[in-house]
Amino acid sequence: MIDSFVQFIETWISREIWVGLIGFSIFAFIGTLIAIPAILIRLPPDYFQNHHHKPWFANHHAIVRIIGLLFKNILGLIFLLAGIAMLVLPGQGLLTMLLGILFIDFPGKHRLETKLIRHPQISKAINALREKAGKPPFLFT
Repeated sequence: MIDSFVQFIETWISREIWVGLIGFSIFAFIGTLIAIPAILIRLPPDYFQNHHHKPWFANHHAIVRIIGLLFKNILGLIFLLAGIAMLVLPGQGLLTMLLGILFIDFPGKHRLETKLIRHPQISKAINALREKAGKPPFLFT
């Protein structure tokens, strides 16, 4: 039965791509298990109340600021895409998507962040994680 499944998959996707996707899935799963808690614990409790976050690299040269912002947005896009993939693959899809959104700059970002973080399952998971780390829960407006 497994052989017929593998043959069916190989008619649509080559073995190399299939193995690569499995490898990426494992890497992303382990990476997000480490990165998500580390980042969410370091955010201040009033992060979602403060509409005017400090700009990244504000005190640096314009070129450094642009490169930093570009890197931050690319990293956010990677997390967002990985989170979308984790909706069907193993991993913390919603939390990974939230982390990606936290990094990306776009109009309406704060409203979307607040809507996601207020989802009962997400806020419960994040605040439980923060409690284990001895951090206060997130505050909302």
